[in-house]
Amino acid sequence: MSLTPQTDWRASIERRLTRTQKFIDDTDPEALAVVLVSMGSLLAAFVGFLLASPWTAVPLGTFLIATGYGWARHQALVARAVTFAMTTVTLVTLGLIVVFIFAESIPAFQYETASVFGVSVPGLGMFTQARWDAVSEPVRYSLLPMIHGTVMVTTIATLVAAPLGVAAALFIAEIAPPRVRELVKPGIEVLAGIPSIVYGFIGFTVINPWAGGAFALNGGSTYLFVGIVVGLMALPTVVSVAEDALTSVPSVMKDGSLALGATDWQSMTSITLPAAFSGVSAAVLLGVGRAIGETMAATVMLAGVPRISEPLVNVFYGYETLTSLIARGYGSANGVHESALFAAGVVLFVTVLCLSLGSQYIEARMRRRLGGVE
Repeated sequence: MSLTPQTDWRASIERRLTRTQKFIDDTDPEALAVVLVSMGSLLAAFVGFLLASPWTAVPLGTFLIATGYGWARHQALVARAVTFAMTTVTLVTLGLIVVFIFAESIPAFQYETASVFGVSVPGLGMFTQARWDAVSEPVRYSLLPMIHGTVMVTTIATLVAAPLGVAAALFIAEIAPPRVRELVKPGIEVLAGIPSIVYGFIGFTVINPWAGGAFALNGGSTYLFVGIVVGLMALPTVVSVAEDALTSVPSVMKDGSLALGATDWQSMTSITLPAAFSGVSAAVLLGVGRAIGETMAATVMLAGVPRISEPLVNVFYGYETLTSLIARGYGSANGVHESALFAAGVVLFVTVLCLSLGSQYIEARMRRRLGGVE
């Protein structure tokens, strides 16, 4: 007997309600009361924090006391409730941040409304002109120069981090002796922990002066060397994630390849890399995300002039990126200018979101292929 979608939906709801009722009936009333007090006080503290209430400490203290008591008496149930609550708070916080960024950018999109085929499109002017001027009248807030700079820096950083990172991960996972692996992996983790301002300061004091003298550049700021520095910053992330993906490939797959007469190199390129492709691609996309969102190195090393280099592919001049624009302007911006900086944040957010969705799609597609389903 086949069920209609509506009947199946009702049956699913009834099963969930039945399980919930059974859980409530089987749970100790004291434990249930402790969980309800703990979760209710956490919700009140979260709302109080959002409203900047001076009484936020009261529900927060209640949450800590109730959770501590429940942890001592009913640890399993309280642990489940607390982990669920923290996950929910994280998702709600992320959603509020997204809503706040988009809401704050609305005035800038309205200000830069442009018409196409007689239809007014909010924000179109930000992407159809190349002038950013927050001082002279009429003020203009085009993001094209900064988008161009971000694309230039990200492309160069990816060309540096992707091949070097994957090669280094392949060496650590498949080729390096155990002693070398034990020395190299902590070193890579140390590189990942170096603050970005340190890289930027080295680039500003060492690379920029050298580039200015070697290429006769005014100030020495270039997309080329900023991209190289950002690529080196993203390299530890790519190596670490890609190495984890490569080591997670079952050894029986590699052993089977070697047993059939393949060489170590053939096994690595034909078995290990394709099997770990989803993880390796995720590592590269994480590195790209790090390059797109890098702020301090770009802010320190670039000239800070919102313009597009001529020609477009000229990497020997460096002006501005989206992140450096926000870092330079947030302290003194107000009104529509501040909203335009939020608009730059919206562009960054949407870009990173698309990269994340792309990595998820690649991973799902690779799983289907490895599972024999096209």
